[in-house]
Amino acid sequence: MHGAGDPLPVNIWIAAAILLACLLLSALFAASETAMTAASRARMHALEKQGDARAKIVLRLLAGRDRLIGAMLLGNTMVNIGASAFLTTVLVAVFGPEGAIYATASMTVLLLIFAEVMPKTVAITYPDSFSLAVARITAFFVAAFGPILFIVELIVRGVLHLAGLRPGHVKNLLTPQEELKSAVDLMHREGGVDKDDRDMFGGLLDLKELTVSDVMVHRTKMLTIDADAPPADILNDVVNSPYTRLPLWREKPDNIVGVLHARDFLRILAESGCEIDKVKLDSIIATPWFVPETTQLEEQLQAFRKRKTHFALVVDEYGDVQGLVTLEDILEEIVGDIRDEHDVAMIGVRRQPDGSVLVEGSVPIRDLNRFMTWELPDEEATTIAGLVIHEARTIPDQGQQFVFHRFRFEVLRKQKNRITLLRLTPPGTEARK
Repeated sequence: MHGAGDPLPVNIWIAAAILLACLLLSALFAASETAMTAASRARMHALEKQGDARAKIVLRLLAGRDRLIGAMLLGNTMVNIGASAFLTTVLVAVFGPEGAIYATASMTVLLLIFAEVMPKTVAITYPDSFSLAVARITAFFVAAFGPILFIVELIVRGVLHLAGLRPGHVKNLLTPQEELKSAVDLMHREGGVDKDDRDMFGGLLDLKELTVSDVMVHRTKMLTIDADAPPADILNDVVNSPYTRLPLWREKPDNIVGVLHARDFLRILAESGCEIDKVKLDSIIATPWFVPETTQLEEQLQAFRKRKTHFALVVDEYGDVQGLVTLEDILEEIVGDIRDEHDVAMIGVRRQPDGSVLVEGSVPIRDLNRFMTWELPDEEATTIAGLVIHEARTIPDQGQQFVFHRFRFEVLRKQKNRITLLRLTPPGTEARK
């Protein structure tokens, strides 16, 4: 141990400067790693398109994420070891063997607070702005450590290969569409995105996953007209219908022979001098367009645009009509319900004073979720009756009650094997009674 009058091996100010430089570099490496891995690629891409050169550097570094992390860890490790060794040498020279203990305690506190917790807290709080600020210096160190990192990567991949792991060949748990939906949903929960915007964005992404059978009007709810009915009866049906396009059938309701447009019918009626008996339907009946029920909504939307029409009949694999789909049905999946003065608020759904909801069995789960802002699953069933049958694993009897997904389901009415009316009690409703 040096005496009081003995000179130190290194000037105290030089030692402090070296230690401070090591701490700053350690903080830089730790913060850069945290900020870069937490930075938003979407924001960086937007900034790059606006001409920000730093954003371009960040995206390039993120493209080689393994090398980026390796460079930051290598630099951090080298600086921390160097600083610890340097401080130990100085303190041992000053205090003797006890200096090693002092150096260990001092470096633990300094590195933990000033080189780890503090810089990483700042970096994770402002990841994008911090990444842009350190982009060039981070790129310099990644390039400088390149040869060493190459050797390190070979060793790491070799060891992982022996362990049966294949980096870079891992299948993502979520599709890109699911990741986007999850990100928007998270931003909605955090208050950054409105519910309507979240639903609209989610509906747009769902077009790739949904088929026309998920949004079609079921054949039991279709308004159709007998093509052989008297013209006066047809006029009455057209006037009383809330729709402008009506399927026509002959012999039996499933035998759709054409589509009648209300505007064409009124036009030909006017041309006949409003003499209904002179109206000939055959001249204005449009050829029906049949589409498979397995057609994706995205494909059907493009088909509507290409054919410049927005009405199609949906058939199953045997060619039997299952329902109809319109352009409005698809657009409603994106923007929500589109209503005019003839629409009903929500057909088949009635709120009750006690907080429960009466729902007809044929109501689609997706429509019910949007109308009531619920989150009932719609992967295994399309209608609310189908959900009950799927969850119960049987066709329930009238009066039976079930609890699925925290909702209470009560079967109020049943016709043969069809559930026609249910009472749904949302979670928490019973407790408020």
